[in-house]
Amino acid sequence: MKLIVAMTGASGALATKLLMEKSQWPVTLVASKMGRVVYEQEAGPFAELEALASEVWKDGDLTATIASGSVPTLGMVILPCSANTLGKVAAGIADSLVTRAAHCQLKEGRKVVLCVREAPWTVLNARNAVHVAEAGGTIMPMSPPYYFMKGRNPDEISVSEMLGHYCDHVLSLFGQESPKTWEDIR
Repeated sequence: MKLIVAMTGASGALATKLLMEKSQWPVTLVASKMGRVVYEQEAGPFAELEALASEVWKDGDLTATIASGSVPTLGMVILPCSANTLGKVAAGIADSLVTRAAHCQLKEGRKVVLCVREAPWTVLNARNAVHVAEAGGTIMPMSPPYYFMKGRNPDEISVSEMLGHYCDHVLSLFGQESPKTWEDIR
């Protein structure tokens, strides 16, 4: 089974790379045009991210396998998920491969996790999140689990480490065992 990982034009693109590196499953990658731009601004050449994937699709290719619910997958993560993408998924707009794949996963009852990277939220963002949750999706704002830093000097904790713990949590929603949980540090 493959995990679909989509990225859109919101900051936090390094988390996509970390999630793909940590995933126990092969990853099918699709990125919006702005997702690619933001990745290159924040993390490096997009080709390096593509090299981590077992399959890569262009966002405009609606003939891709992931544009059909008949192709089995583990589910989908949109990381980072822009407010624009959140709104489109909430409204059922499937005008790109990212939004079409999300629609297909939701209609097939598969797990869809939107890692929303937007702050502050408007009432529209909150309503859109409710609509996605009502449709079976999971909204997981990009908020790292700060409790994993218990007892450590905050000046010695990297962004990569924080995002890595966040990615572990995302992958645990699909059934991957987390290397560390609250039980380990409490």
